[in-house]
Amino acid sequence: MATPNDNHLQRKLTNRHLQMIALGGAIGTGLFYGSASTISLTGPAIILSYFLGGIIVFLIMRMLGEMCVQHPISGSFSSYAEKYWGEFPAYLSGWSYLTAWILCSMAELTAIGIYINFWFPDVPQWTTALVCLLLVTAANLINVRMYGELETFMSMVKVIAVICMIAFGLYLLFTTPSYGSFPDNFSNIWKIDGFFPHGWYGVACSMAVVLFSFAGIELIGMTAAEVQDPEKHMPTAINQVLVRIMLFYVGTMIVLMALFPWNQIGTSGSPFVEIFSKMGITIAAHILNFVVMIAALSVYNSGMYANGRMLYSLAKKGKAPKFLATVSKNGVPVVGTLFSSGITLIAVVLNFFMPDKVFGYLMALVVVVLIVCWVSIVITHMKFRQMHIKAGTVDTIKFKSILFPFANYLCLAFFVFVLAIMATMDSMRPAVYLLPVWLIIMGVTYKMSHKEVPIDDELLDEETSAKVSVK
Repeated sequence: MATPNDNHLQRKLTNRHLQMIALGGAIGTGLFYGSASTISLTGPAIILSYFLGGIIVFLIMRMLGEMCVQHPISGSFSSYAEKYWGEFPAYLSGWSYLTAWILCSMAELTAIGIYINFWFPDVPQWTTALVCLLLVTAANLINVRMYGELETFMSMVKVIAVICMIAFGLYLLFTTPSYGSFPDNFSNIWKIDGFFPHGWYGVACSMAVVLFSFAGIELIGMTAAEVQDPEKHMPTAINQVLVRIMLFYVGTMIVLMALFPWNQIGTSGSPFVEIFSKMGITIAAHILNFVVMIAALSVYNSGMYANGRMLYSLAKKGKAPKFLATVSKNGVPVVGTLFSSGITLIAVVLNFFMPDKVFGYLMALVVVVLIVCWVSIVITHMKFRQMHIKAGTVDTIKFKSILFPFANYLCLAFFVFVLAIMATMDSMRPAVYLLPVWLIIMGVTYKMSHKEVPIDDELLDEETSAKVSVK
């Protein structure tokens, strides 16, 4: 095994890998499982919820993309926060992102256990969680290309399945007499208490789950140090992936709301599986249950990747123990990967003691911590752009975000709004209350461990080439 200074991450990810990693990180339990509770909150207006959430996430990804293309280094927005905002924001965003992915990994492991119970109701959720944890950890320890290939395969399964489900749903709607004649067969979208059965408040309440659904899309930034020709591939991935995800999310919701009355969809289990099961199409239900299980496994795989890279970056910068920066001869941050896997074992324990409640709690916590990370991206980007404006080097930016600075302020206002709405909901209020506690913990641990660390050489070199002074 190599020491922290012997080896570095290797640029072995291609555009194909990058596209599938981004899709794999975002299309998962939030869509296939979490949307059940969202439908009950929103009704058919869930279509609008995902559209609005997608716009916000797209704006954030363009901000992150602007910085990643300019500086394709490990650590993503944590590294950028260090350079353009300060040491503590970098510390906070790095550990928050790590925590978000650990919590998300726990949620995905929980969901996998629920999907297995569809076939084998007597298998404990904790057993399934443990087996999946061991398998994914082993795959991530081989090399980054193995992770990329595994994620590519699982993402392809999800993408093909979603496309087929949309196509099959449209086939039923347009050709099957029992579903009426077009366009009357789409009336489920509006005939049951209208398109907004719970008003705009219902749409607002759904936004937390919608954000959870999009969690993982920022994973593109984490791959910057391991992508071949990032200046070429990252802009393409960011632009194309967001379009595809919007089509998948909005498209699936339109089909689901048209196929089956929204008020007859349960609040637990996958609505995808439940709808086709209630329609008597059992083979489709079984196939979709397999797909949603793969989807959860895919997101967990992405979380394992993100955790190892973030710990590697934090350790290099003195914000985590140095041994966590240890890289294997295959270019894998092996200690960081094992460390994050060990912490994720908590999910096994939680599924043993409270299998019915653990997913909801974890989802709310993920959203709150994820908002901290996305706020960091937005503010860091503002400071990044302001530094370039001051230095007169805006023209050197290779992949500019859109609507600066209006988009930045819009995103910040949106996150404040989501947190305020979550504070009104019994199931999510505890997570919001824990936010100041988390900020205090981060502040205290930062003061205890803080020491001056030189800015990453990779970032320094990039900044020098752009002729922007380091302050």
